[in-house]
Amino acid sequence: MKLLNKFAMKNCKPVSTLMVLGQKLMKKDRAPKTNGKAYRSLVGSLLYLTATLPDVVFTVNYLSKFMQSPSQIHFVAAKRVLRYLEGTLEFGMHFVKSSSLKLIGFFYSDWAGSDEEMMSTSGYCFAIGGSIFCWNSKKQSVVAHSTAEAEYIAAYVATKQLIWLRKMLNDLDFDQRSPTELFSDNTSAITISKNSIFHDRTKHMKIKFHAIRQFQQKGELKMIYCTSKEQLVDMFTKPLAKDRFEDLRKMIGMCSFGTKEEC
Repeated sequence: MKLLNKFAMKNCKPVSTLMVLGQKLMKKDRAPKTNGKAYRSLVGSLLYLTATLPDVVFTVNYLSKFMQSPSQIHFVAAKRVLRYLEGTLEFGMHFVKSSSLKLIGFFYSDWAGSDEEMMSTSGYCFAIGGSIFCWNSKKQSVVAHSTAEAEYIAAYVATKQLIWLRKMLNDLDFDQRSPTELFSDNTSAITISKNSIFHDRTKHMKIKFHAIRQFQQKGELKMIYCTSKEQLVDMFTKPLAKDRFEDLRKMIGMCSFGTKEEC
């Protein structure tokens, strides 16, 4: 509410999605430049919301790429996030009581989603007791040559977080005795992570990415296939259509606390 008041967006017309489907923002567009200080203040404020609102993570991180020299197009896109927030003020994460403390994770990658840099975006989320509590969306540091490679890099990023979470839970006496299940809808990435025969096809990848195999052999993680419909991390890597976005938002545990039926 403070954010909406600060940028004079209170009682604005709400929208149901954070980005226009198919919209591609460019660092060097021909639109007039905007107030850089105001843009950085807006996006910087929105970054704080990503700690508690996973639905805005991808869009806010995407907008942060244009901090240096934002245009009016970038500012309009950032204000669209405020319009989305105006319509979802009562939404939040719903954590349910559960007797199970089993850690599970999902990872995904949108291959070459950036037209300017041809970089892919990795995303992951982790749940314990059926509730999502950890999420991330970040541009990859190298250019992936294929969808499988982009997914494999995303798997490596998720694996690092998985190992850290397992150690933290063990320190809290919530031992994860069985391998942590890590779900993906890309069979190629799963096969490469399990079968060293494919090493010849992946020599161009950095050696560090192959650490996934080591953790699987130690029994700390187990990569499992899931359908694209079940892939929760889809919303952390690219803009989605309204129906798909709302379905995933509900699947990760976000609901309106003003309407019991939605929870």
